Amino acid sequence: MGRPASRPLNALGSAMRSAAPASRPQEFDEHRRSPMRTVKALLAGDHFVRNEALATALSGLPDVAFDFRAVTLPWPLTPYGRVAEVDEASDAEDQLIEALPGVEIAVTQMGPFTERVLEAAPDLRFLVCCRGGPVNVNVPAATKRGITVASTPGRNAIAAAEHAVALMMGALRKLPQLQRTLEQGEWRSDLYAYDECGSELDGATVGLIGYGAIGSRVARVMLAFGARVLVVDPAIDPRSLPVGAEVVELDDLLRRSDVVSLHARLTEDTRGMIGADQLARMRQGAVLVNTARGGLLDYEATIDALESGRLGAAAFDVFESEPVPKDSRLLTAPNVVMTPHLAGATRQTAHRAASIAAEAVAAYLTGREPAGIQR
Repeated sequence: MGRPASRPLNALGSAMRSAAPASRPQEFDEHRRSPMRTVKALLAGDHFVRNEALATALSGLPDVAFDFRAVTLPWPLTPYGRVAEVDEASDAEDQLIEALPGVEIAVTQMGPFTERVLEAAPDLRFLVCCRGGPVNVNVPAATKRGITVASTPGRNAIAAAEHAVALMMGALRKLPQLQRTLEQGEWRSDLYAYDECGSELDGATVGLIGYGAIGSRVARVMLAFGARVLVVDPAIDPRSLPVGAEVVELDDLLRRSDVVSLHARLTEDTRGMIGADQLARMRQGAVLVNTARGGLLDYEATIDALESGRLGAAAFDVFESEPVPKDSRLLTAPNVVMTPHLAGATRQTAHRAASIAAEAVAAYLTGREPAGIQR
């Protein structure tokens, strides 16, 4: 893997040069009647959540000046992977260890905050991971050392919800197949035949498994399209649902839904929650969408259901194994829409991650509990 670029303090361009260096004289804030604090912070961004965006968001916080140190990680130009005991991280332990001495606050997305890295950070007190779950951080080891860890919940909720809807509609209207006919020089007016046509969302029943920040947004879009919405989520209060949405049991959702979309977190309880038995309970010709986690779904059983015609179509942004193996049956299965785990890939998501991280830092500095705190 490529070595992450490392830069000295306050050397990241105009946004970061505007932050106060460590030798800056204390400033006096008339409202607080106390000297402005200077905080040493490490920005371990990448080519999606950029250090410049993090610096701009943090530099807008009142009553504090930052002395920035920066490491640029290679993701997504270089894929992430497992690093020591953490997952989905850039292989950059040595670069973090070199940059962390004297740092009180660190902000990252893919930095491998392993036990080895944390041992080399005696001054670190607050770590923000710019993602929904900090799988690249050894949270127990951080907690043991008195380091508070926070994530950035909801940073990609809008992007992921919109992507789920796009995949859903692509599957319902068979868009990949239609595009391929044009690419092959065909003009298939025969696809207007009744048996070849797609389906609409208006009047359909859409089942959502999971009703968090993403699932609830998908529900609002489905209702706006005129669909009925069924929800499975043990944490949801049925009284909080909008008109047109209903909480049901999983079997009921599978039996009644024209479209089933997964938005649950992957836990030991939810791993493999949709398998051959559950697929057999779905309506003949239903559409299945997974933009949550590959481990929620038995993909081999799903391919069997597609090949038999039990499922009418499926759409995936996440997979049991990533990247998808070249010999995967998914690549030849009928009526499948796929994207390579890019549901959250919007510029707004990157800026939102930086903003939420800055809000977490502000909470830490003022003695409040940050959103997304990990315990």
